[in-house]
Amino acid sequence: MTGVTFTLETVRYDSPEAHVLIEELQEEYVIRYGGRDETPVDPDDFAPPRGTFLLAHRDGEVVGCAGMRRRSRTEVEVKRMFIRQPFRGRGYSRGLLALIEDEARTLGFTRVLMETGLAQPEAMSLYESSGYERIPGFGHYRNEPQNRCYAKEL
Repeated sequence: MTGVTFTLETVRYDSPEAHVLIEELQEEYVIRYGGRDETPVDPDDFAPPRGTFLLAHRDGEVVGCAGMRRRSRTEVEVKRMFIRQPFRGRGYSRGLLALIEDEARTLGFTRVLMETGLAQPEAMSLYESSGYERIPGFGHYRNEPQNRCYAKEL
């Protein structure tokens, strides 16, 4: 993992704490893509045993969040990974991604999937530099030209 340290808190996807960060992320999607992410989401998909939703804290502040949800017996999808603006560029996203991967391994998953888009070049760079490879599109936006999907074998 990177040199950044933070603590993780498991919360429900539909909790008030998670809602604040998810709305911040949705606002960013509006700026970058012109609209909110309309991917259907069931909060229970992010609750054990099907998944988890984590808040990352540093010195009493919420730095960001990430969730994962089961796609198959062996695959899990990272969803709503987000680092707040003041904390970007300091390694938090790489650290959070590593912890999500560790959690996926612990839960018995052997492959992590994720979806992003061309308007998020920093996310694409993070995934590619973390060993993720491009795969065919999946999910709600699989047929959109801006869609980029990645996978990593654990």
